[in-house]
Amino acid sequence: MPIATPVKKHVTKETPAPERARETAPAEKGADAAGEADDATRLVEAIELLFFAYRDFISDPDALLAEYDFGRAHHRVIHFVGRNPGITVAELLDILRITKQSLARVLKQLIERGFVAQETGRKDRRQRLLYLTEAGRDLNDRLAAPQRERVARALLEAGAEAGGDAEDAWRKVMLALLNKENRSEVEDRLADGRDRPKGRKP
Repeated sequence: MPIATPVKKHVTKETPAPERARETAPAEKGADAAGEADDATRLVEAIELLFFAYRDFISDPDALLAEYDFGRAHHRVIHFVGRNPGITVAELLDILRITKQSLARVLKQLIERGFVAQETGRKDRRQRLLYLTEAGRDLNDRLAAPQRERVARALLEAGAEAGGDAEDAWRKVMLALLNKENRSEVEDRLADGRDRPKGRKP
């Protein structure tokens, strides 16, 4: 009677869990590092885009301001006085976040050259209320025109390419870039600017 030969079972040696973790960890870490590098690159590119966009955004007004020997500080004052007729010097300082000396110098030039007028406050005579003159409103419109055109074109092109509401996305990104404590103030100022009349001739 033949003797049956025992069948040898093939036993697969399983790698212990701690060793498997050690084997896969370098690959996972490498993937994580690559992902973080990609994220950092995208953020740097976004920052650069903001820089280049701002550079070109202000290029047209800069050329016009140079004709008057004015700078960007003059532009900001003209813009915010135009948006907020009767704004006080204190309120303007709060918006611009510059020193009193810097604002005083810019205001002096704009007032002396007939672009801004100031009145004494009716309730508080210590206040100085600021308005654009007719020449100031004309300069403000000329400064804003190419910027309005540029933004309108950008929103139109971005919206067409993305197939969505570019203006809504733009506002969300811009507001998110602000310090959290400043967002509600800026939103209120934007809303006030929509409701407020453009101003009057002093």
